[in-house]
Amino acid sequence: MISIYIETSIPGFYYTTRNDLESIARMHWTRRWWEEYYSEFRLVTSAAVIDELGKGKSNLVQKRIDLLDGISILPINDNVIEIVSIYIEKFVMPKDPVGDAHQLAIASFHKVDSLLTWNCKNLVNANKFNHIR
Repeated sequence: MISIYIETSIPGFYYTTRNDLESIARMHWTRRWWEEYYSEFRLVTSAAVIDELGKGKSNLVQKRIDLLDGISILPINDNVIEIVSIYIEKFVMPKDPVGDAHQLAIASFHKVDSLLTWNCKNLVNANKFNHIR
C-alpha cells in the first residue's frame, strides 16, 4: 500500500478559519481528498506535525489534531536530525530545525512514498526537487 506523509498544512486547511477564495478552495479540495481517498493509502505523520498543530491559536486546534487520530506516527531519531542539518546546511530548506526541513527529513528517512502538503514555497517547490533528491 502506498504511504503518504500528512504534513501540518493538510489538517490546517481541512479546518481553516481563513475566508479568502484560495483558502476556501484549499479547504474544499482537502476535505474532498480526505473523504474520497483517505482509506486508499497508508497515512503517516509525526509528532512534529502534532506539536506544530498544537501551537495554533484557533479554536480548531483540537479538531485538527483529532483529524490525525489512527494515523501512524513516525519516530524521530538521530538520523532524522542529521538529515535536517544537511537540508539546512545545503540551503535546501529554511533554517528552522523544527519546520519544513524536519517534515521532509522524517518522510525521507522513513521512505514514505509521498508527502501531502499545501506548502508550495518549500516542500513542493519544483525548483528544489533536484536539491531534495
